[in-house]
Amino acid sequence: MNLHAYMEQLKNEIDAALMAHQYSSTHTVAEAMRYSLRNGGKRFRPVLLLMFLDAFGVERKKGMATAVALEMIHTYSLIHDDLPAMDDDDMRRGHPTNHKVYGEAVAILAGDGLLTDAFNVLVNDQSLDIDTRLKLVRLLSAAAGSCGMIEGQMLDMEAEVKPVEDLEKLKNIHQLKTGKLIEFACLAAGFIADPTDRQLHKLRWFSNHVGLAFQIQDDILDVEGDAEKIGKTVGSDEASGKSTYVSLLGLDGAKAMLEAEINKAVAELDGLPADTEMLKELTLYVAGRDS
Repeated sequence: MNLHAYMEQLKNEIDAALMAHQYSSTHTVAEAMRYSLRNGGKRFRPVLLLMFLDAFGVERKKGMATAVALEMIHTYSLIHDDLPAMDDDDMRRGHPTNHKVYGEAVAILAGDGLLTDAFNVLVNDQSLDIDTRLKLVRLLSAAAGSCGMIEGQMLDMEAEVKPVEDLEKLKNIHQLKTGKLIEFACLAAGFIADPTDRQLHKLRWFSNHVGLAFQIQDDILDVEGDAEKIGKTVGSDEASGKSTYVSLLGLDGAKAMLEAEINKAVAELDGLPADTEMLKELTLYVAGRDS
């Protein structure tokens, strides 16, 4: 099976699991939650988690609830990120953003609902023992919380007012904002598969390099991407004065850094007691994706 078919298979399994976890309620907030979840996207983070489980020889069903919880939190962050008070985006994944369809108040509540319900999904996952569930709750709350993704979002907004001129500071913003949930995907697979401390260390470093690469490619696509493929307006970063790898390093410099991070990520996969060929292909896909 090639990478595209493999990712599509995993995405379909995740989509089915996401819909199975949604309430049958017809109230407006539940409808708004389903709207953003159904708009899809690549499901990169949960796909990455399941791919690592496959590589370690662990049944996917042991990580499916964790994958669902992760995507619910990612989707909540996008709903809130698109709000007028933050990035003020009208389109997401080729569809009108949540607040454009349901209004700002409902969009805020839909995000709140997804964030809160994600932890309900985790703690009720009967395929994992209590200790593993507790580890995952701790890990996800730290990744998504005030010292993780939230801090990254705050630093990102502050950088619109005062542009970041230091590469390490910019990397820190994106290791928090984008990288923490990617790191969770990798480490969660590790906790479920129960590898050694050295293997967990390699998973962490792999995720750091892939997370940075993912953000750099996002920045590049905002400059030279196809709005129809991306599913949102091209050039919005420059228009809002955002600090990006392109604004700091130039387009060629950003592309060089992207290649370096991809190479480092691939190197971290070597030495894992797993079949990592598909993961290496996925890592290269991050650099070549057009959406």
